[in-house]
Amino acid sequence: MNLTVNQTRLFYASCFALITTAFSFSIRAGILAQLGSELNLSAEQLGFINSMWFLGFPISMIIGGLVYYSVGPKTIMQIAFLCHLMGILLTIYAGGYTTLLISTFLIGIGNGCTEAACNPMIADMYSGITMNKMLNRFHMWFPGGIVVGSLISLFMGPENLNLPWQAQIWVILIPTLIYAFLFFGQTFPKAKMADSTSLGSNFWAMLTPLYIFMFCCMALTAISEFGPQQWVGLIMSKSGASPLLILALVTGLMAVGRYFGGPIIHRLDQTGVLLGGAIFAAIGIYLFSSVTGPMAYVAAVFFAIGVCYFWPTMIGFVAERIPASGALGMSVMGGVGMFSTSIFQPIIGGWIDAERVEKQAAGLTGDALELAAGQATLAKMVTFPGILIVAFIGLYIFMRNRRPVYVDESKVAQQPQL
Repeated sequence: MNLTVNQTRLFYASCFALITTAFSFSIRAGILAQLGSELNLSAEQLGFINSMWFLGFPISMIIGGLVYYSVGPKTIMQIAFLCHLMGILLTIYAGGYTTLLISTFLIGIGNGCTEAACNPMIADMYSGITMNKMLNRFHMWFPGGIVVGSLISLFMGPENLNLPWQAQIWVILIPTLIYAFLFFGQTFPKAKMADSTSLGSNFWAMLTPLYIFMFCCMALTAISEFGPQQWVGLIMSKSGASPLLILALVTGLMAVGRYFGGPIIHRLDQTGVLLGGAIFAAIGIYLFSSVTGPMAYVAAVFFAIGVCYFWPTMIGFVAERIPASGALGMSVMGGVGMFSTSIFQPIIGGWIDAERVEKQAAGLTGDALELAAGQATLAKMVTFPGILIVAFIGLYIFMRNRRPVYVDESKVAQQPQL
């Protein structure tokens, strides 16, 4: 029997899998205080628990990229579901620190498997302009899910319903079961590139100057996005702005922008979008470092526009301009983004500590001290998109006469499973 690929169902399943990732990011952040008080955990222990999320993510992404063409996206997503399910249940019934380390690591692995399977699967199901559009619509559910997850956590948390933290973790199971149902029994797409099944060809493509250049840029685009997002709410809370509203505004605008990202990328080309994003991100972070009160929301708009297309466009660039790197190339690109985020976080924390000492010596105390130290640190973070502006100007010039040849989508219709 000639089985066909239900692109719509597979795409929706991928979106719910990414919503699971987003919920695990935002809801876990929302219950940290409750975890610390109920299980008697120190801030350092909570930090290590969170780091397991970022550690499991890139490990499984890279391994998933290595085995994508040998085991296929179906098997990788089965592993994702098992890790998500075990991680969620272990968290709910955790008795202490060690169990939470293991459960968070498992959830991180499930999240990385989702990226490793869904990015190349979407690239295989669609082509050209449609591929860029669908990758952006897929990735919109990370910021979109963070908005929803944050509001759920706020509603269920101590400020409102005051439900046990376990009740919030149960919520993460809802999108998990939905994506498992949608994937169940489906035929998955076959890889378009005939030579993509060769890891040797993937590695050689990843050793090209263009891929290495994008690899370095990915480290900077990731920290430009996740670095300020991790710290700006805490810093801006000392300025009179609401951290929750800043988070909701940034991630909400990112979700909307990614949904409508296809025509923008087609008009400006991937390199133009990346350059424009670096410029807006630099302006947004600079404004965060210098404004207070309601103007923080203006800064959030600039920042959201800037980082909105970074992640999906970097992945799409590799899929389209360096296709011989295959699923491995896309997975490694995402992996370096997560590794960069984990590496730079303690560095940024060190900047805040150093600035706090300096501002305290200048006579500042209390909220004024925290705001001054935080904004000085944000000013240093402008360096990340600043470097990207220069890099992406060079990339734009280099690629302007090397536009991709879009495939006739009528020839890439439904493909049989591997």
